[in-house]
Amino acid sequence: MKLLTYVENGMEKVGVLSACGAYVYPVNYASMNELIKNACPNCLKNMAELANKPHNEVENAVLLENIQLIAPIPEPMQDIVCLGVNYADHAEESARFKKQAYAKDSPKQTVYFSKRVNRAVAPYGDIPAHEDLTSQLDYEAELVVIIGKDAKNVRPEEVQDHIFGYTIMNDVTAREVQNGHKQWYFGKSLDGFTPIGPWIVTKDEIAYPPQLNIQSKVNGELRQNSNTSLFLTNIEEWMVELSQGMTLKAGTLVATGTPAGVGMGFVPPNFLKVGDEVECIIEGIGSIRNKIVK
Repeated sequence: MKLLTYVENGMEKVGVLSACGAYVYPVNYASMNELIKNACPNCLKNMAELANKPHNEVENAVLLENIQLIAPIPEPMQDIVCLGVNYADHAEESARFKKQAYAKDSPKQTVYFSKRVNRAVAPYGDIPAHEDLTSQLDYEAELVVIIGKDAKNVRPEEVQDHIFGYTIMNDVTAREVQNGHKQWYFGKSLDGFTPIGPWIVTKDEIAYPPQLNIQSKVNGELRQNSNTSLFLTNIEEWMVELSQGMTLKAGTLVATGTPAGVGMGFVPPNFLKVGDEVECIIEGIGSIRNKIVK
């Protein structure tokens, strides 16, 4: 099923998308974080059954087109955990742009970093250009894994049990800020740099491990075109490794990296400018579209 957060009559609500995709059915949780943390298996089963009901049998059902869709988790409880250069072709284009910043000793050496997000951008919201800080504004389509229960010392056979679902993120980046500071936190964490959505697809809807087509387009031009089967570090590997030394709390978002085709990978680089529209698309989930604004 698809779970989403939306605004109706000025109030943020959590809902489930109807099976037909046209309606939203509200559910009784104050936030998506609360749902992920507290919804029992039977509660999720009931929500899945709700999604399959005709809209005229559901109290307070609303048309999707009549509500304001916002990021499924508008305010993550912690920084987003991110994997860097997790596709071989992106590792190559990144090293070509600035070798000392992106080169790894080994293809299997995992790069971890975090991304601050005070409030995630809506799936069709605007991305601020931050022209006072960057002229190298870039995009990165990424599959995000949402942790469903606290993950500590997870064994390989337990990984799937700790996944709640999946969504899409554009890991917007100011390249010269990212590279100039010799670490990636600031250049990826400016306000408005985290569009997420359009909803969370629960894990039962996507075969494990996810082998999903992932794309991005800028002004309709296809830029990235790959598949999540090409991860250098897969979900099982990073969850097992990270959970040996830290607890991944329920609701944690883990962004799994981006494939080749980002702006810095072009020769010469092809960065975003005000007025551009970026679309990030992942098979089985949907797409997000965001415009660059002053």
